[in-house]
Amino acid sequence: CHRAYCPNPTCTPSRSSMITGLYPSDHGAWSLGTKLMEDVPTVGDALGRAGYRTSLVGKAHFQPLQETDRYRSLESYPILQDLDFWRQFNEPFYGFDTVRLARNHADEAHVGQHYAIWMEDNGCHNWRDYYRPPTGTNDRQKHRWEIPEKYHYNAWIAEESQRLLDTYAAGDEPFFMWSSFFDPHPPYLAPDPWHAMYDPADLTLPQIVEGEHDVNPLHFRMTQEKEPDFSAWRESGFGIHGMHSHLHGADEMRQNMAVYYGMISLMD
Repeated sequence: CHRAYCPNPTCTPSRSSMITGLYPSDHGAWSLGTKLMEDVPTVGDALGRAGYRTSLVGKAHFQPLQETDRYRSLESYPILQDLDFWRQFNEPFYGFDTVRLARNHADEAHVGQHYAIWMEDNGCHNWRDYYRPPTGTNDRQKHRWEIPEKYHYNAWIAEESQRLLDTYAAGDEPFFMWSSFFDPHPPYLAPDPWHAMYDPADLTLPQIVEGEHDVNPLHFRMTQEKEPDFSAWRESGFGIHGMHSHLHGADEMRQNMAVYYGMISLMD
């Protein structure tokens, strides 16, 4: 049978592998905060040469939120939230000749690009009320996202994808479209009624077994320490994703899981 293996547990490396067919050690975008260089061949490039129309709608995350003089990024501040720029943007992006992009997960302050334009164009002129500072004005949301479902990025991705499908159906060229949904992903937030669709009391938590990582590499064992020092693995010393996942209380874990399932149901 055919098997697929995720080459990396985090966004940029794994997503870059999806469009290049390369391991992170080969395509170079080895971690969050790195960049997939534009000269690395992608599936969009290959299909474009074969006569396909190509598009990407939703999350890209091939480039970092902070750029440098050497590594420029279209997904960085301040251009991320320059809506005039994105209204005019009509260039290929990693082999996709049409893109409609967004970067935020739930109420993150990274909201912008085509998604913010869509909200404004559809009457949600107060969209900043649903997002965290400094972009937005709301830092009080937990589990229940106050944004109306019709303005959720799932609705935007579905609508844009359908619009492109209708366009492709009217022609006779082959096409390749990636509808790139964000969820499920922290922070665990969903609008009504999805955030309360599942009862946390009905969920069973996975058990942590003491010593289960004793035979694994050191950085696995360190994820179960109260104050792990990951500075040897990451220069900033802030640690890595998942390093404190076992320190959440049982009630909080069940609530997060319930909203996680709600996010999946909304996406479906």
